[in-house]
Amino acid sequence: MDKLSLFQQAQLIANAQHPDPYAFLGAHKTDSSTIRVCAFCPGAKSVAIIDAATGKQIRRLAAVKKTGVYSAELSKTEIPNYKVKAVYPDAEHVFCDPYAFPPILGDTDCHLIAEGNHQKLYNKLGAHLIEHQGVNGVSFAVWAPAATAVSVVGDFNHWDGRKHLMRKRHECGVWEIFVPELQAGEHYKYEIKDQHGNLLPLKADPFGFSAQFRPDTASIVSQLEGFDWQDHHWLEKRANKNAKDAPMSIYEVHLGSWKRTEQNHYLNYRQLADELIPYVKDLGFTHIQLMPINEYPFDGSWGYQPVGLFAPTSRFGSVRDFQYFVDQCHQQDIGLLIDWVPGHFPTDAHGLGQFDGTALYEHQDPRQGYHPDWNTLIYNYGRTEVSNFLRNNAAFWLEHYHIDGLRVDAVASMLYLDYSREEGEWVANQYGGRENLEAIEFLKRTNYEIGINYAGTITIAEESTAFPKVSHPVEQDGLGFNYKWNMGWMHDTLQYMSRDPIYRQYHSSEMSFGLVYAFNENFVLPLSHDEVVHGKGSILARMPGDTWQQFANLRAYYAFMWAHPGKKLLFMGGEFAQGREWNYETGLDWHLLDIHWHKGVQQLIKDLNTNYQQTPALYQKDCDSSGFCWLEHENADAIFSFIRFGHPDTPPVVVVCNFTAKLQQNYRIGLPKPGFYAEKINTDGQIYGGSNQGNGGGIQAVSTPWQQQDYSAEITVPPMATVIFEFKG
Repeated sequence: MDKLSLFQQAQLIANAQHPDPYAFLGAHKTDSSTIRVCAFCPGAKSVAIIDAATGKQIRRLAAVKKTGVYSAELSKTEIPNYKVKAVYPDAEHVFCDPYAFPPILGDTDCHLIAEGNHQKLYNKLGAHLIEHQGVNGVSFAVWAPAATAVSVVGDFNHWDGRKHLMRKRHECGVWEIFVPELQAGEHYKYEIKDQHGNLLPLKADPFGFSAQFRPDTASIVSQLEGFDWQDHHWLEKRANKNAKDAPMSIYEVHLGSWKRTEQNHYLNYRQLADELIPYVKDLGFTHIQLMPINEYPFDGSWGYQPVGLFAPTSRFGSVRDFQYFVDQCHQQDIGLLIDWVPGHFPTDAHGLGQFDGTALYEHQDPRQGYHPDWNTLIYNYGRTEVSNFLRNNAAFWLEHYHIDGLRVDAVASMLYLDYSREEGEWVANQYGGRENLEAIEFLKRTNYEIGINYAGTITIAEESTAFPKVSHPVEQDGLGFNYKWNMGWMHDTLQYMSRDPIYRQYHSSEMSFGLVYAFNENFVLPLSHDEVVHGKGSILARMPGDTWQQFANLRAYYAFMWAHPGKKLLFMGGEFAQGREWNYETGLDWHLLDIHWHKGVQQLIKDLNTNYQQTPALYQKDCDSSGFCWLEHENADAIFSFIRFGHPDTPPVVVVCNFTAKLQQNYRIGLPKPGFYAEKINTDGQIYGGSNQGNGGGIQAVSTPWQQQDYSAEITVPPMATVIFEFKG
């Protein structure tokens, strides 16, 4: 560039094509021991540099023909501390020259970025409000290694890509600039030219901490620091709340359709904090799990096609509003989990696809980089910078928002190269296999780093295959998740419950088979949003029979679930048996709570949660086969009975489920100890809408061996009901 004339370089600036604007704009020493100052002020009548301290003019700059560049040589040996004063036909603008500032990224940053090992990348890339050389402003940094030019554009420069051309750090492919005196709230994007000089669609910031409300797509300069967190007591104890031997009952929520205003508008994060959190707490749930709340353009994706992985969606408010929501969860002893989607991303022009004109985040080969099910792009986990980007995103939510855990979406699609593909539509790994080795390594490293750096937080895999050791530690050759959704249990038991009771006796394995593998992983039992969409109807609608039978079936099933080994997850609306399929565009049918059937189910969920947390045998050995013993799971009466055990000094619990409409009297069950067993839950209770058959508050064991137990009792098993007894001695 040194061989180009002043005019030629000015033309490159004017066309946003200069490969190194910092070598030309700003103030630089010349070979003749003078200082040359160049500034780009298109449309100005006159431009001068003034003393930054006194405001006195140092030198007027001359226009370099009609390029918009103004330049002058100063007979000085040291670069002065100056500002630029540009006079326009209708205004005067005095500003600090962005090109007077040194680089933002240090050498170590660049080295770690190139290596894919930067642990705090979100503190460097993106837009940050900082003080640089004593001046407040915003630093911008974006990874675009194949680009020939990158500018930050926004309201502050009239979206003119010539005004803030960025410096390329060739060591790591990152472009950066410090824009002095810029403040929070500014809208911005990146203007990028590909390796051939072609202008790409404007791109949102991959590390943008806030974004505009759809359909607008700009990123917004935001301040993350400075929130007054009040959740230190929760953070100190959350490891115990998330532990394998703790009761975990998770309420899954889609924030946009839990409840809406009378005008069908969204509630914001603060309104949700005031309404949702007390509701969840009153029902006895221990955790809330949010469907994706990172920014996404299409409502119908429910958040599972994210564009702004670092931005809480603006649908419900600001960064501060979301921090308030999290803080309120913790102050009310509720853990907060969020869905995290590292498996794919949409093709929206302002997103990550072809970000610098190349397949930067995705694979170039569509057999590896395109997802046929969702019309999305698949991350290239083998590229160190991409893996680092995603691992940083996971850490970001735990660090800056105090999130207690990540439920990782669509893990199966990440693990297998042939997922949802026919022969010839996928590329085998280096050993000829179907496993995505790079994705496996990415998941292991992500889980390992979270475990090391964020003690007490958890990761949960939505994984539907028989891939081994999903929830085993990385050190034991596992994927390192803390828990795994038990999709097999969900599918089998819902299939069973949808059958006419007269045929259930032939399908008992659908209820019992889950115990064959129940302790191979650390399981969560999920009745999630996926079970109430796409024509499946609601959980209630799956139940056969008339209204009484449908509700009785549902109550018996819920109690079976709460007594079964594994943590619990229930999608919103399920707690009061919403009758229709979930619709993301409207709130839940809260009016149903005026009907006793629905109110009864809600009361049962509340009592199940209370009993669950007060009954250690129901959770202490969720992940240990010594905590479970079948009494009966194959009989013509469609009755299932089992014992749950906790630690040696924990009273055992006996569970009996009757999935027929026949009242069973004088039904003998085996009991592990002599003494009295209190009837803690009876889903046939009148308060729930049942027929109020039961055992008068409890049963007394007698010395009659039964079902391989030393003691037994004759009990009444209500129709379509589950009863739960706890040993009292």
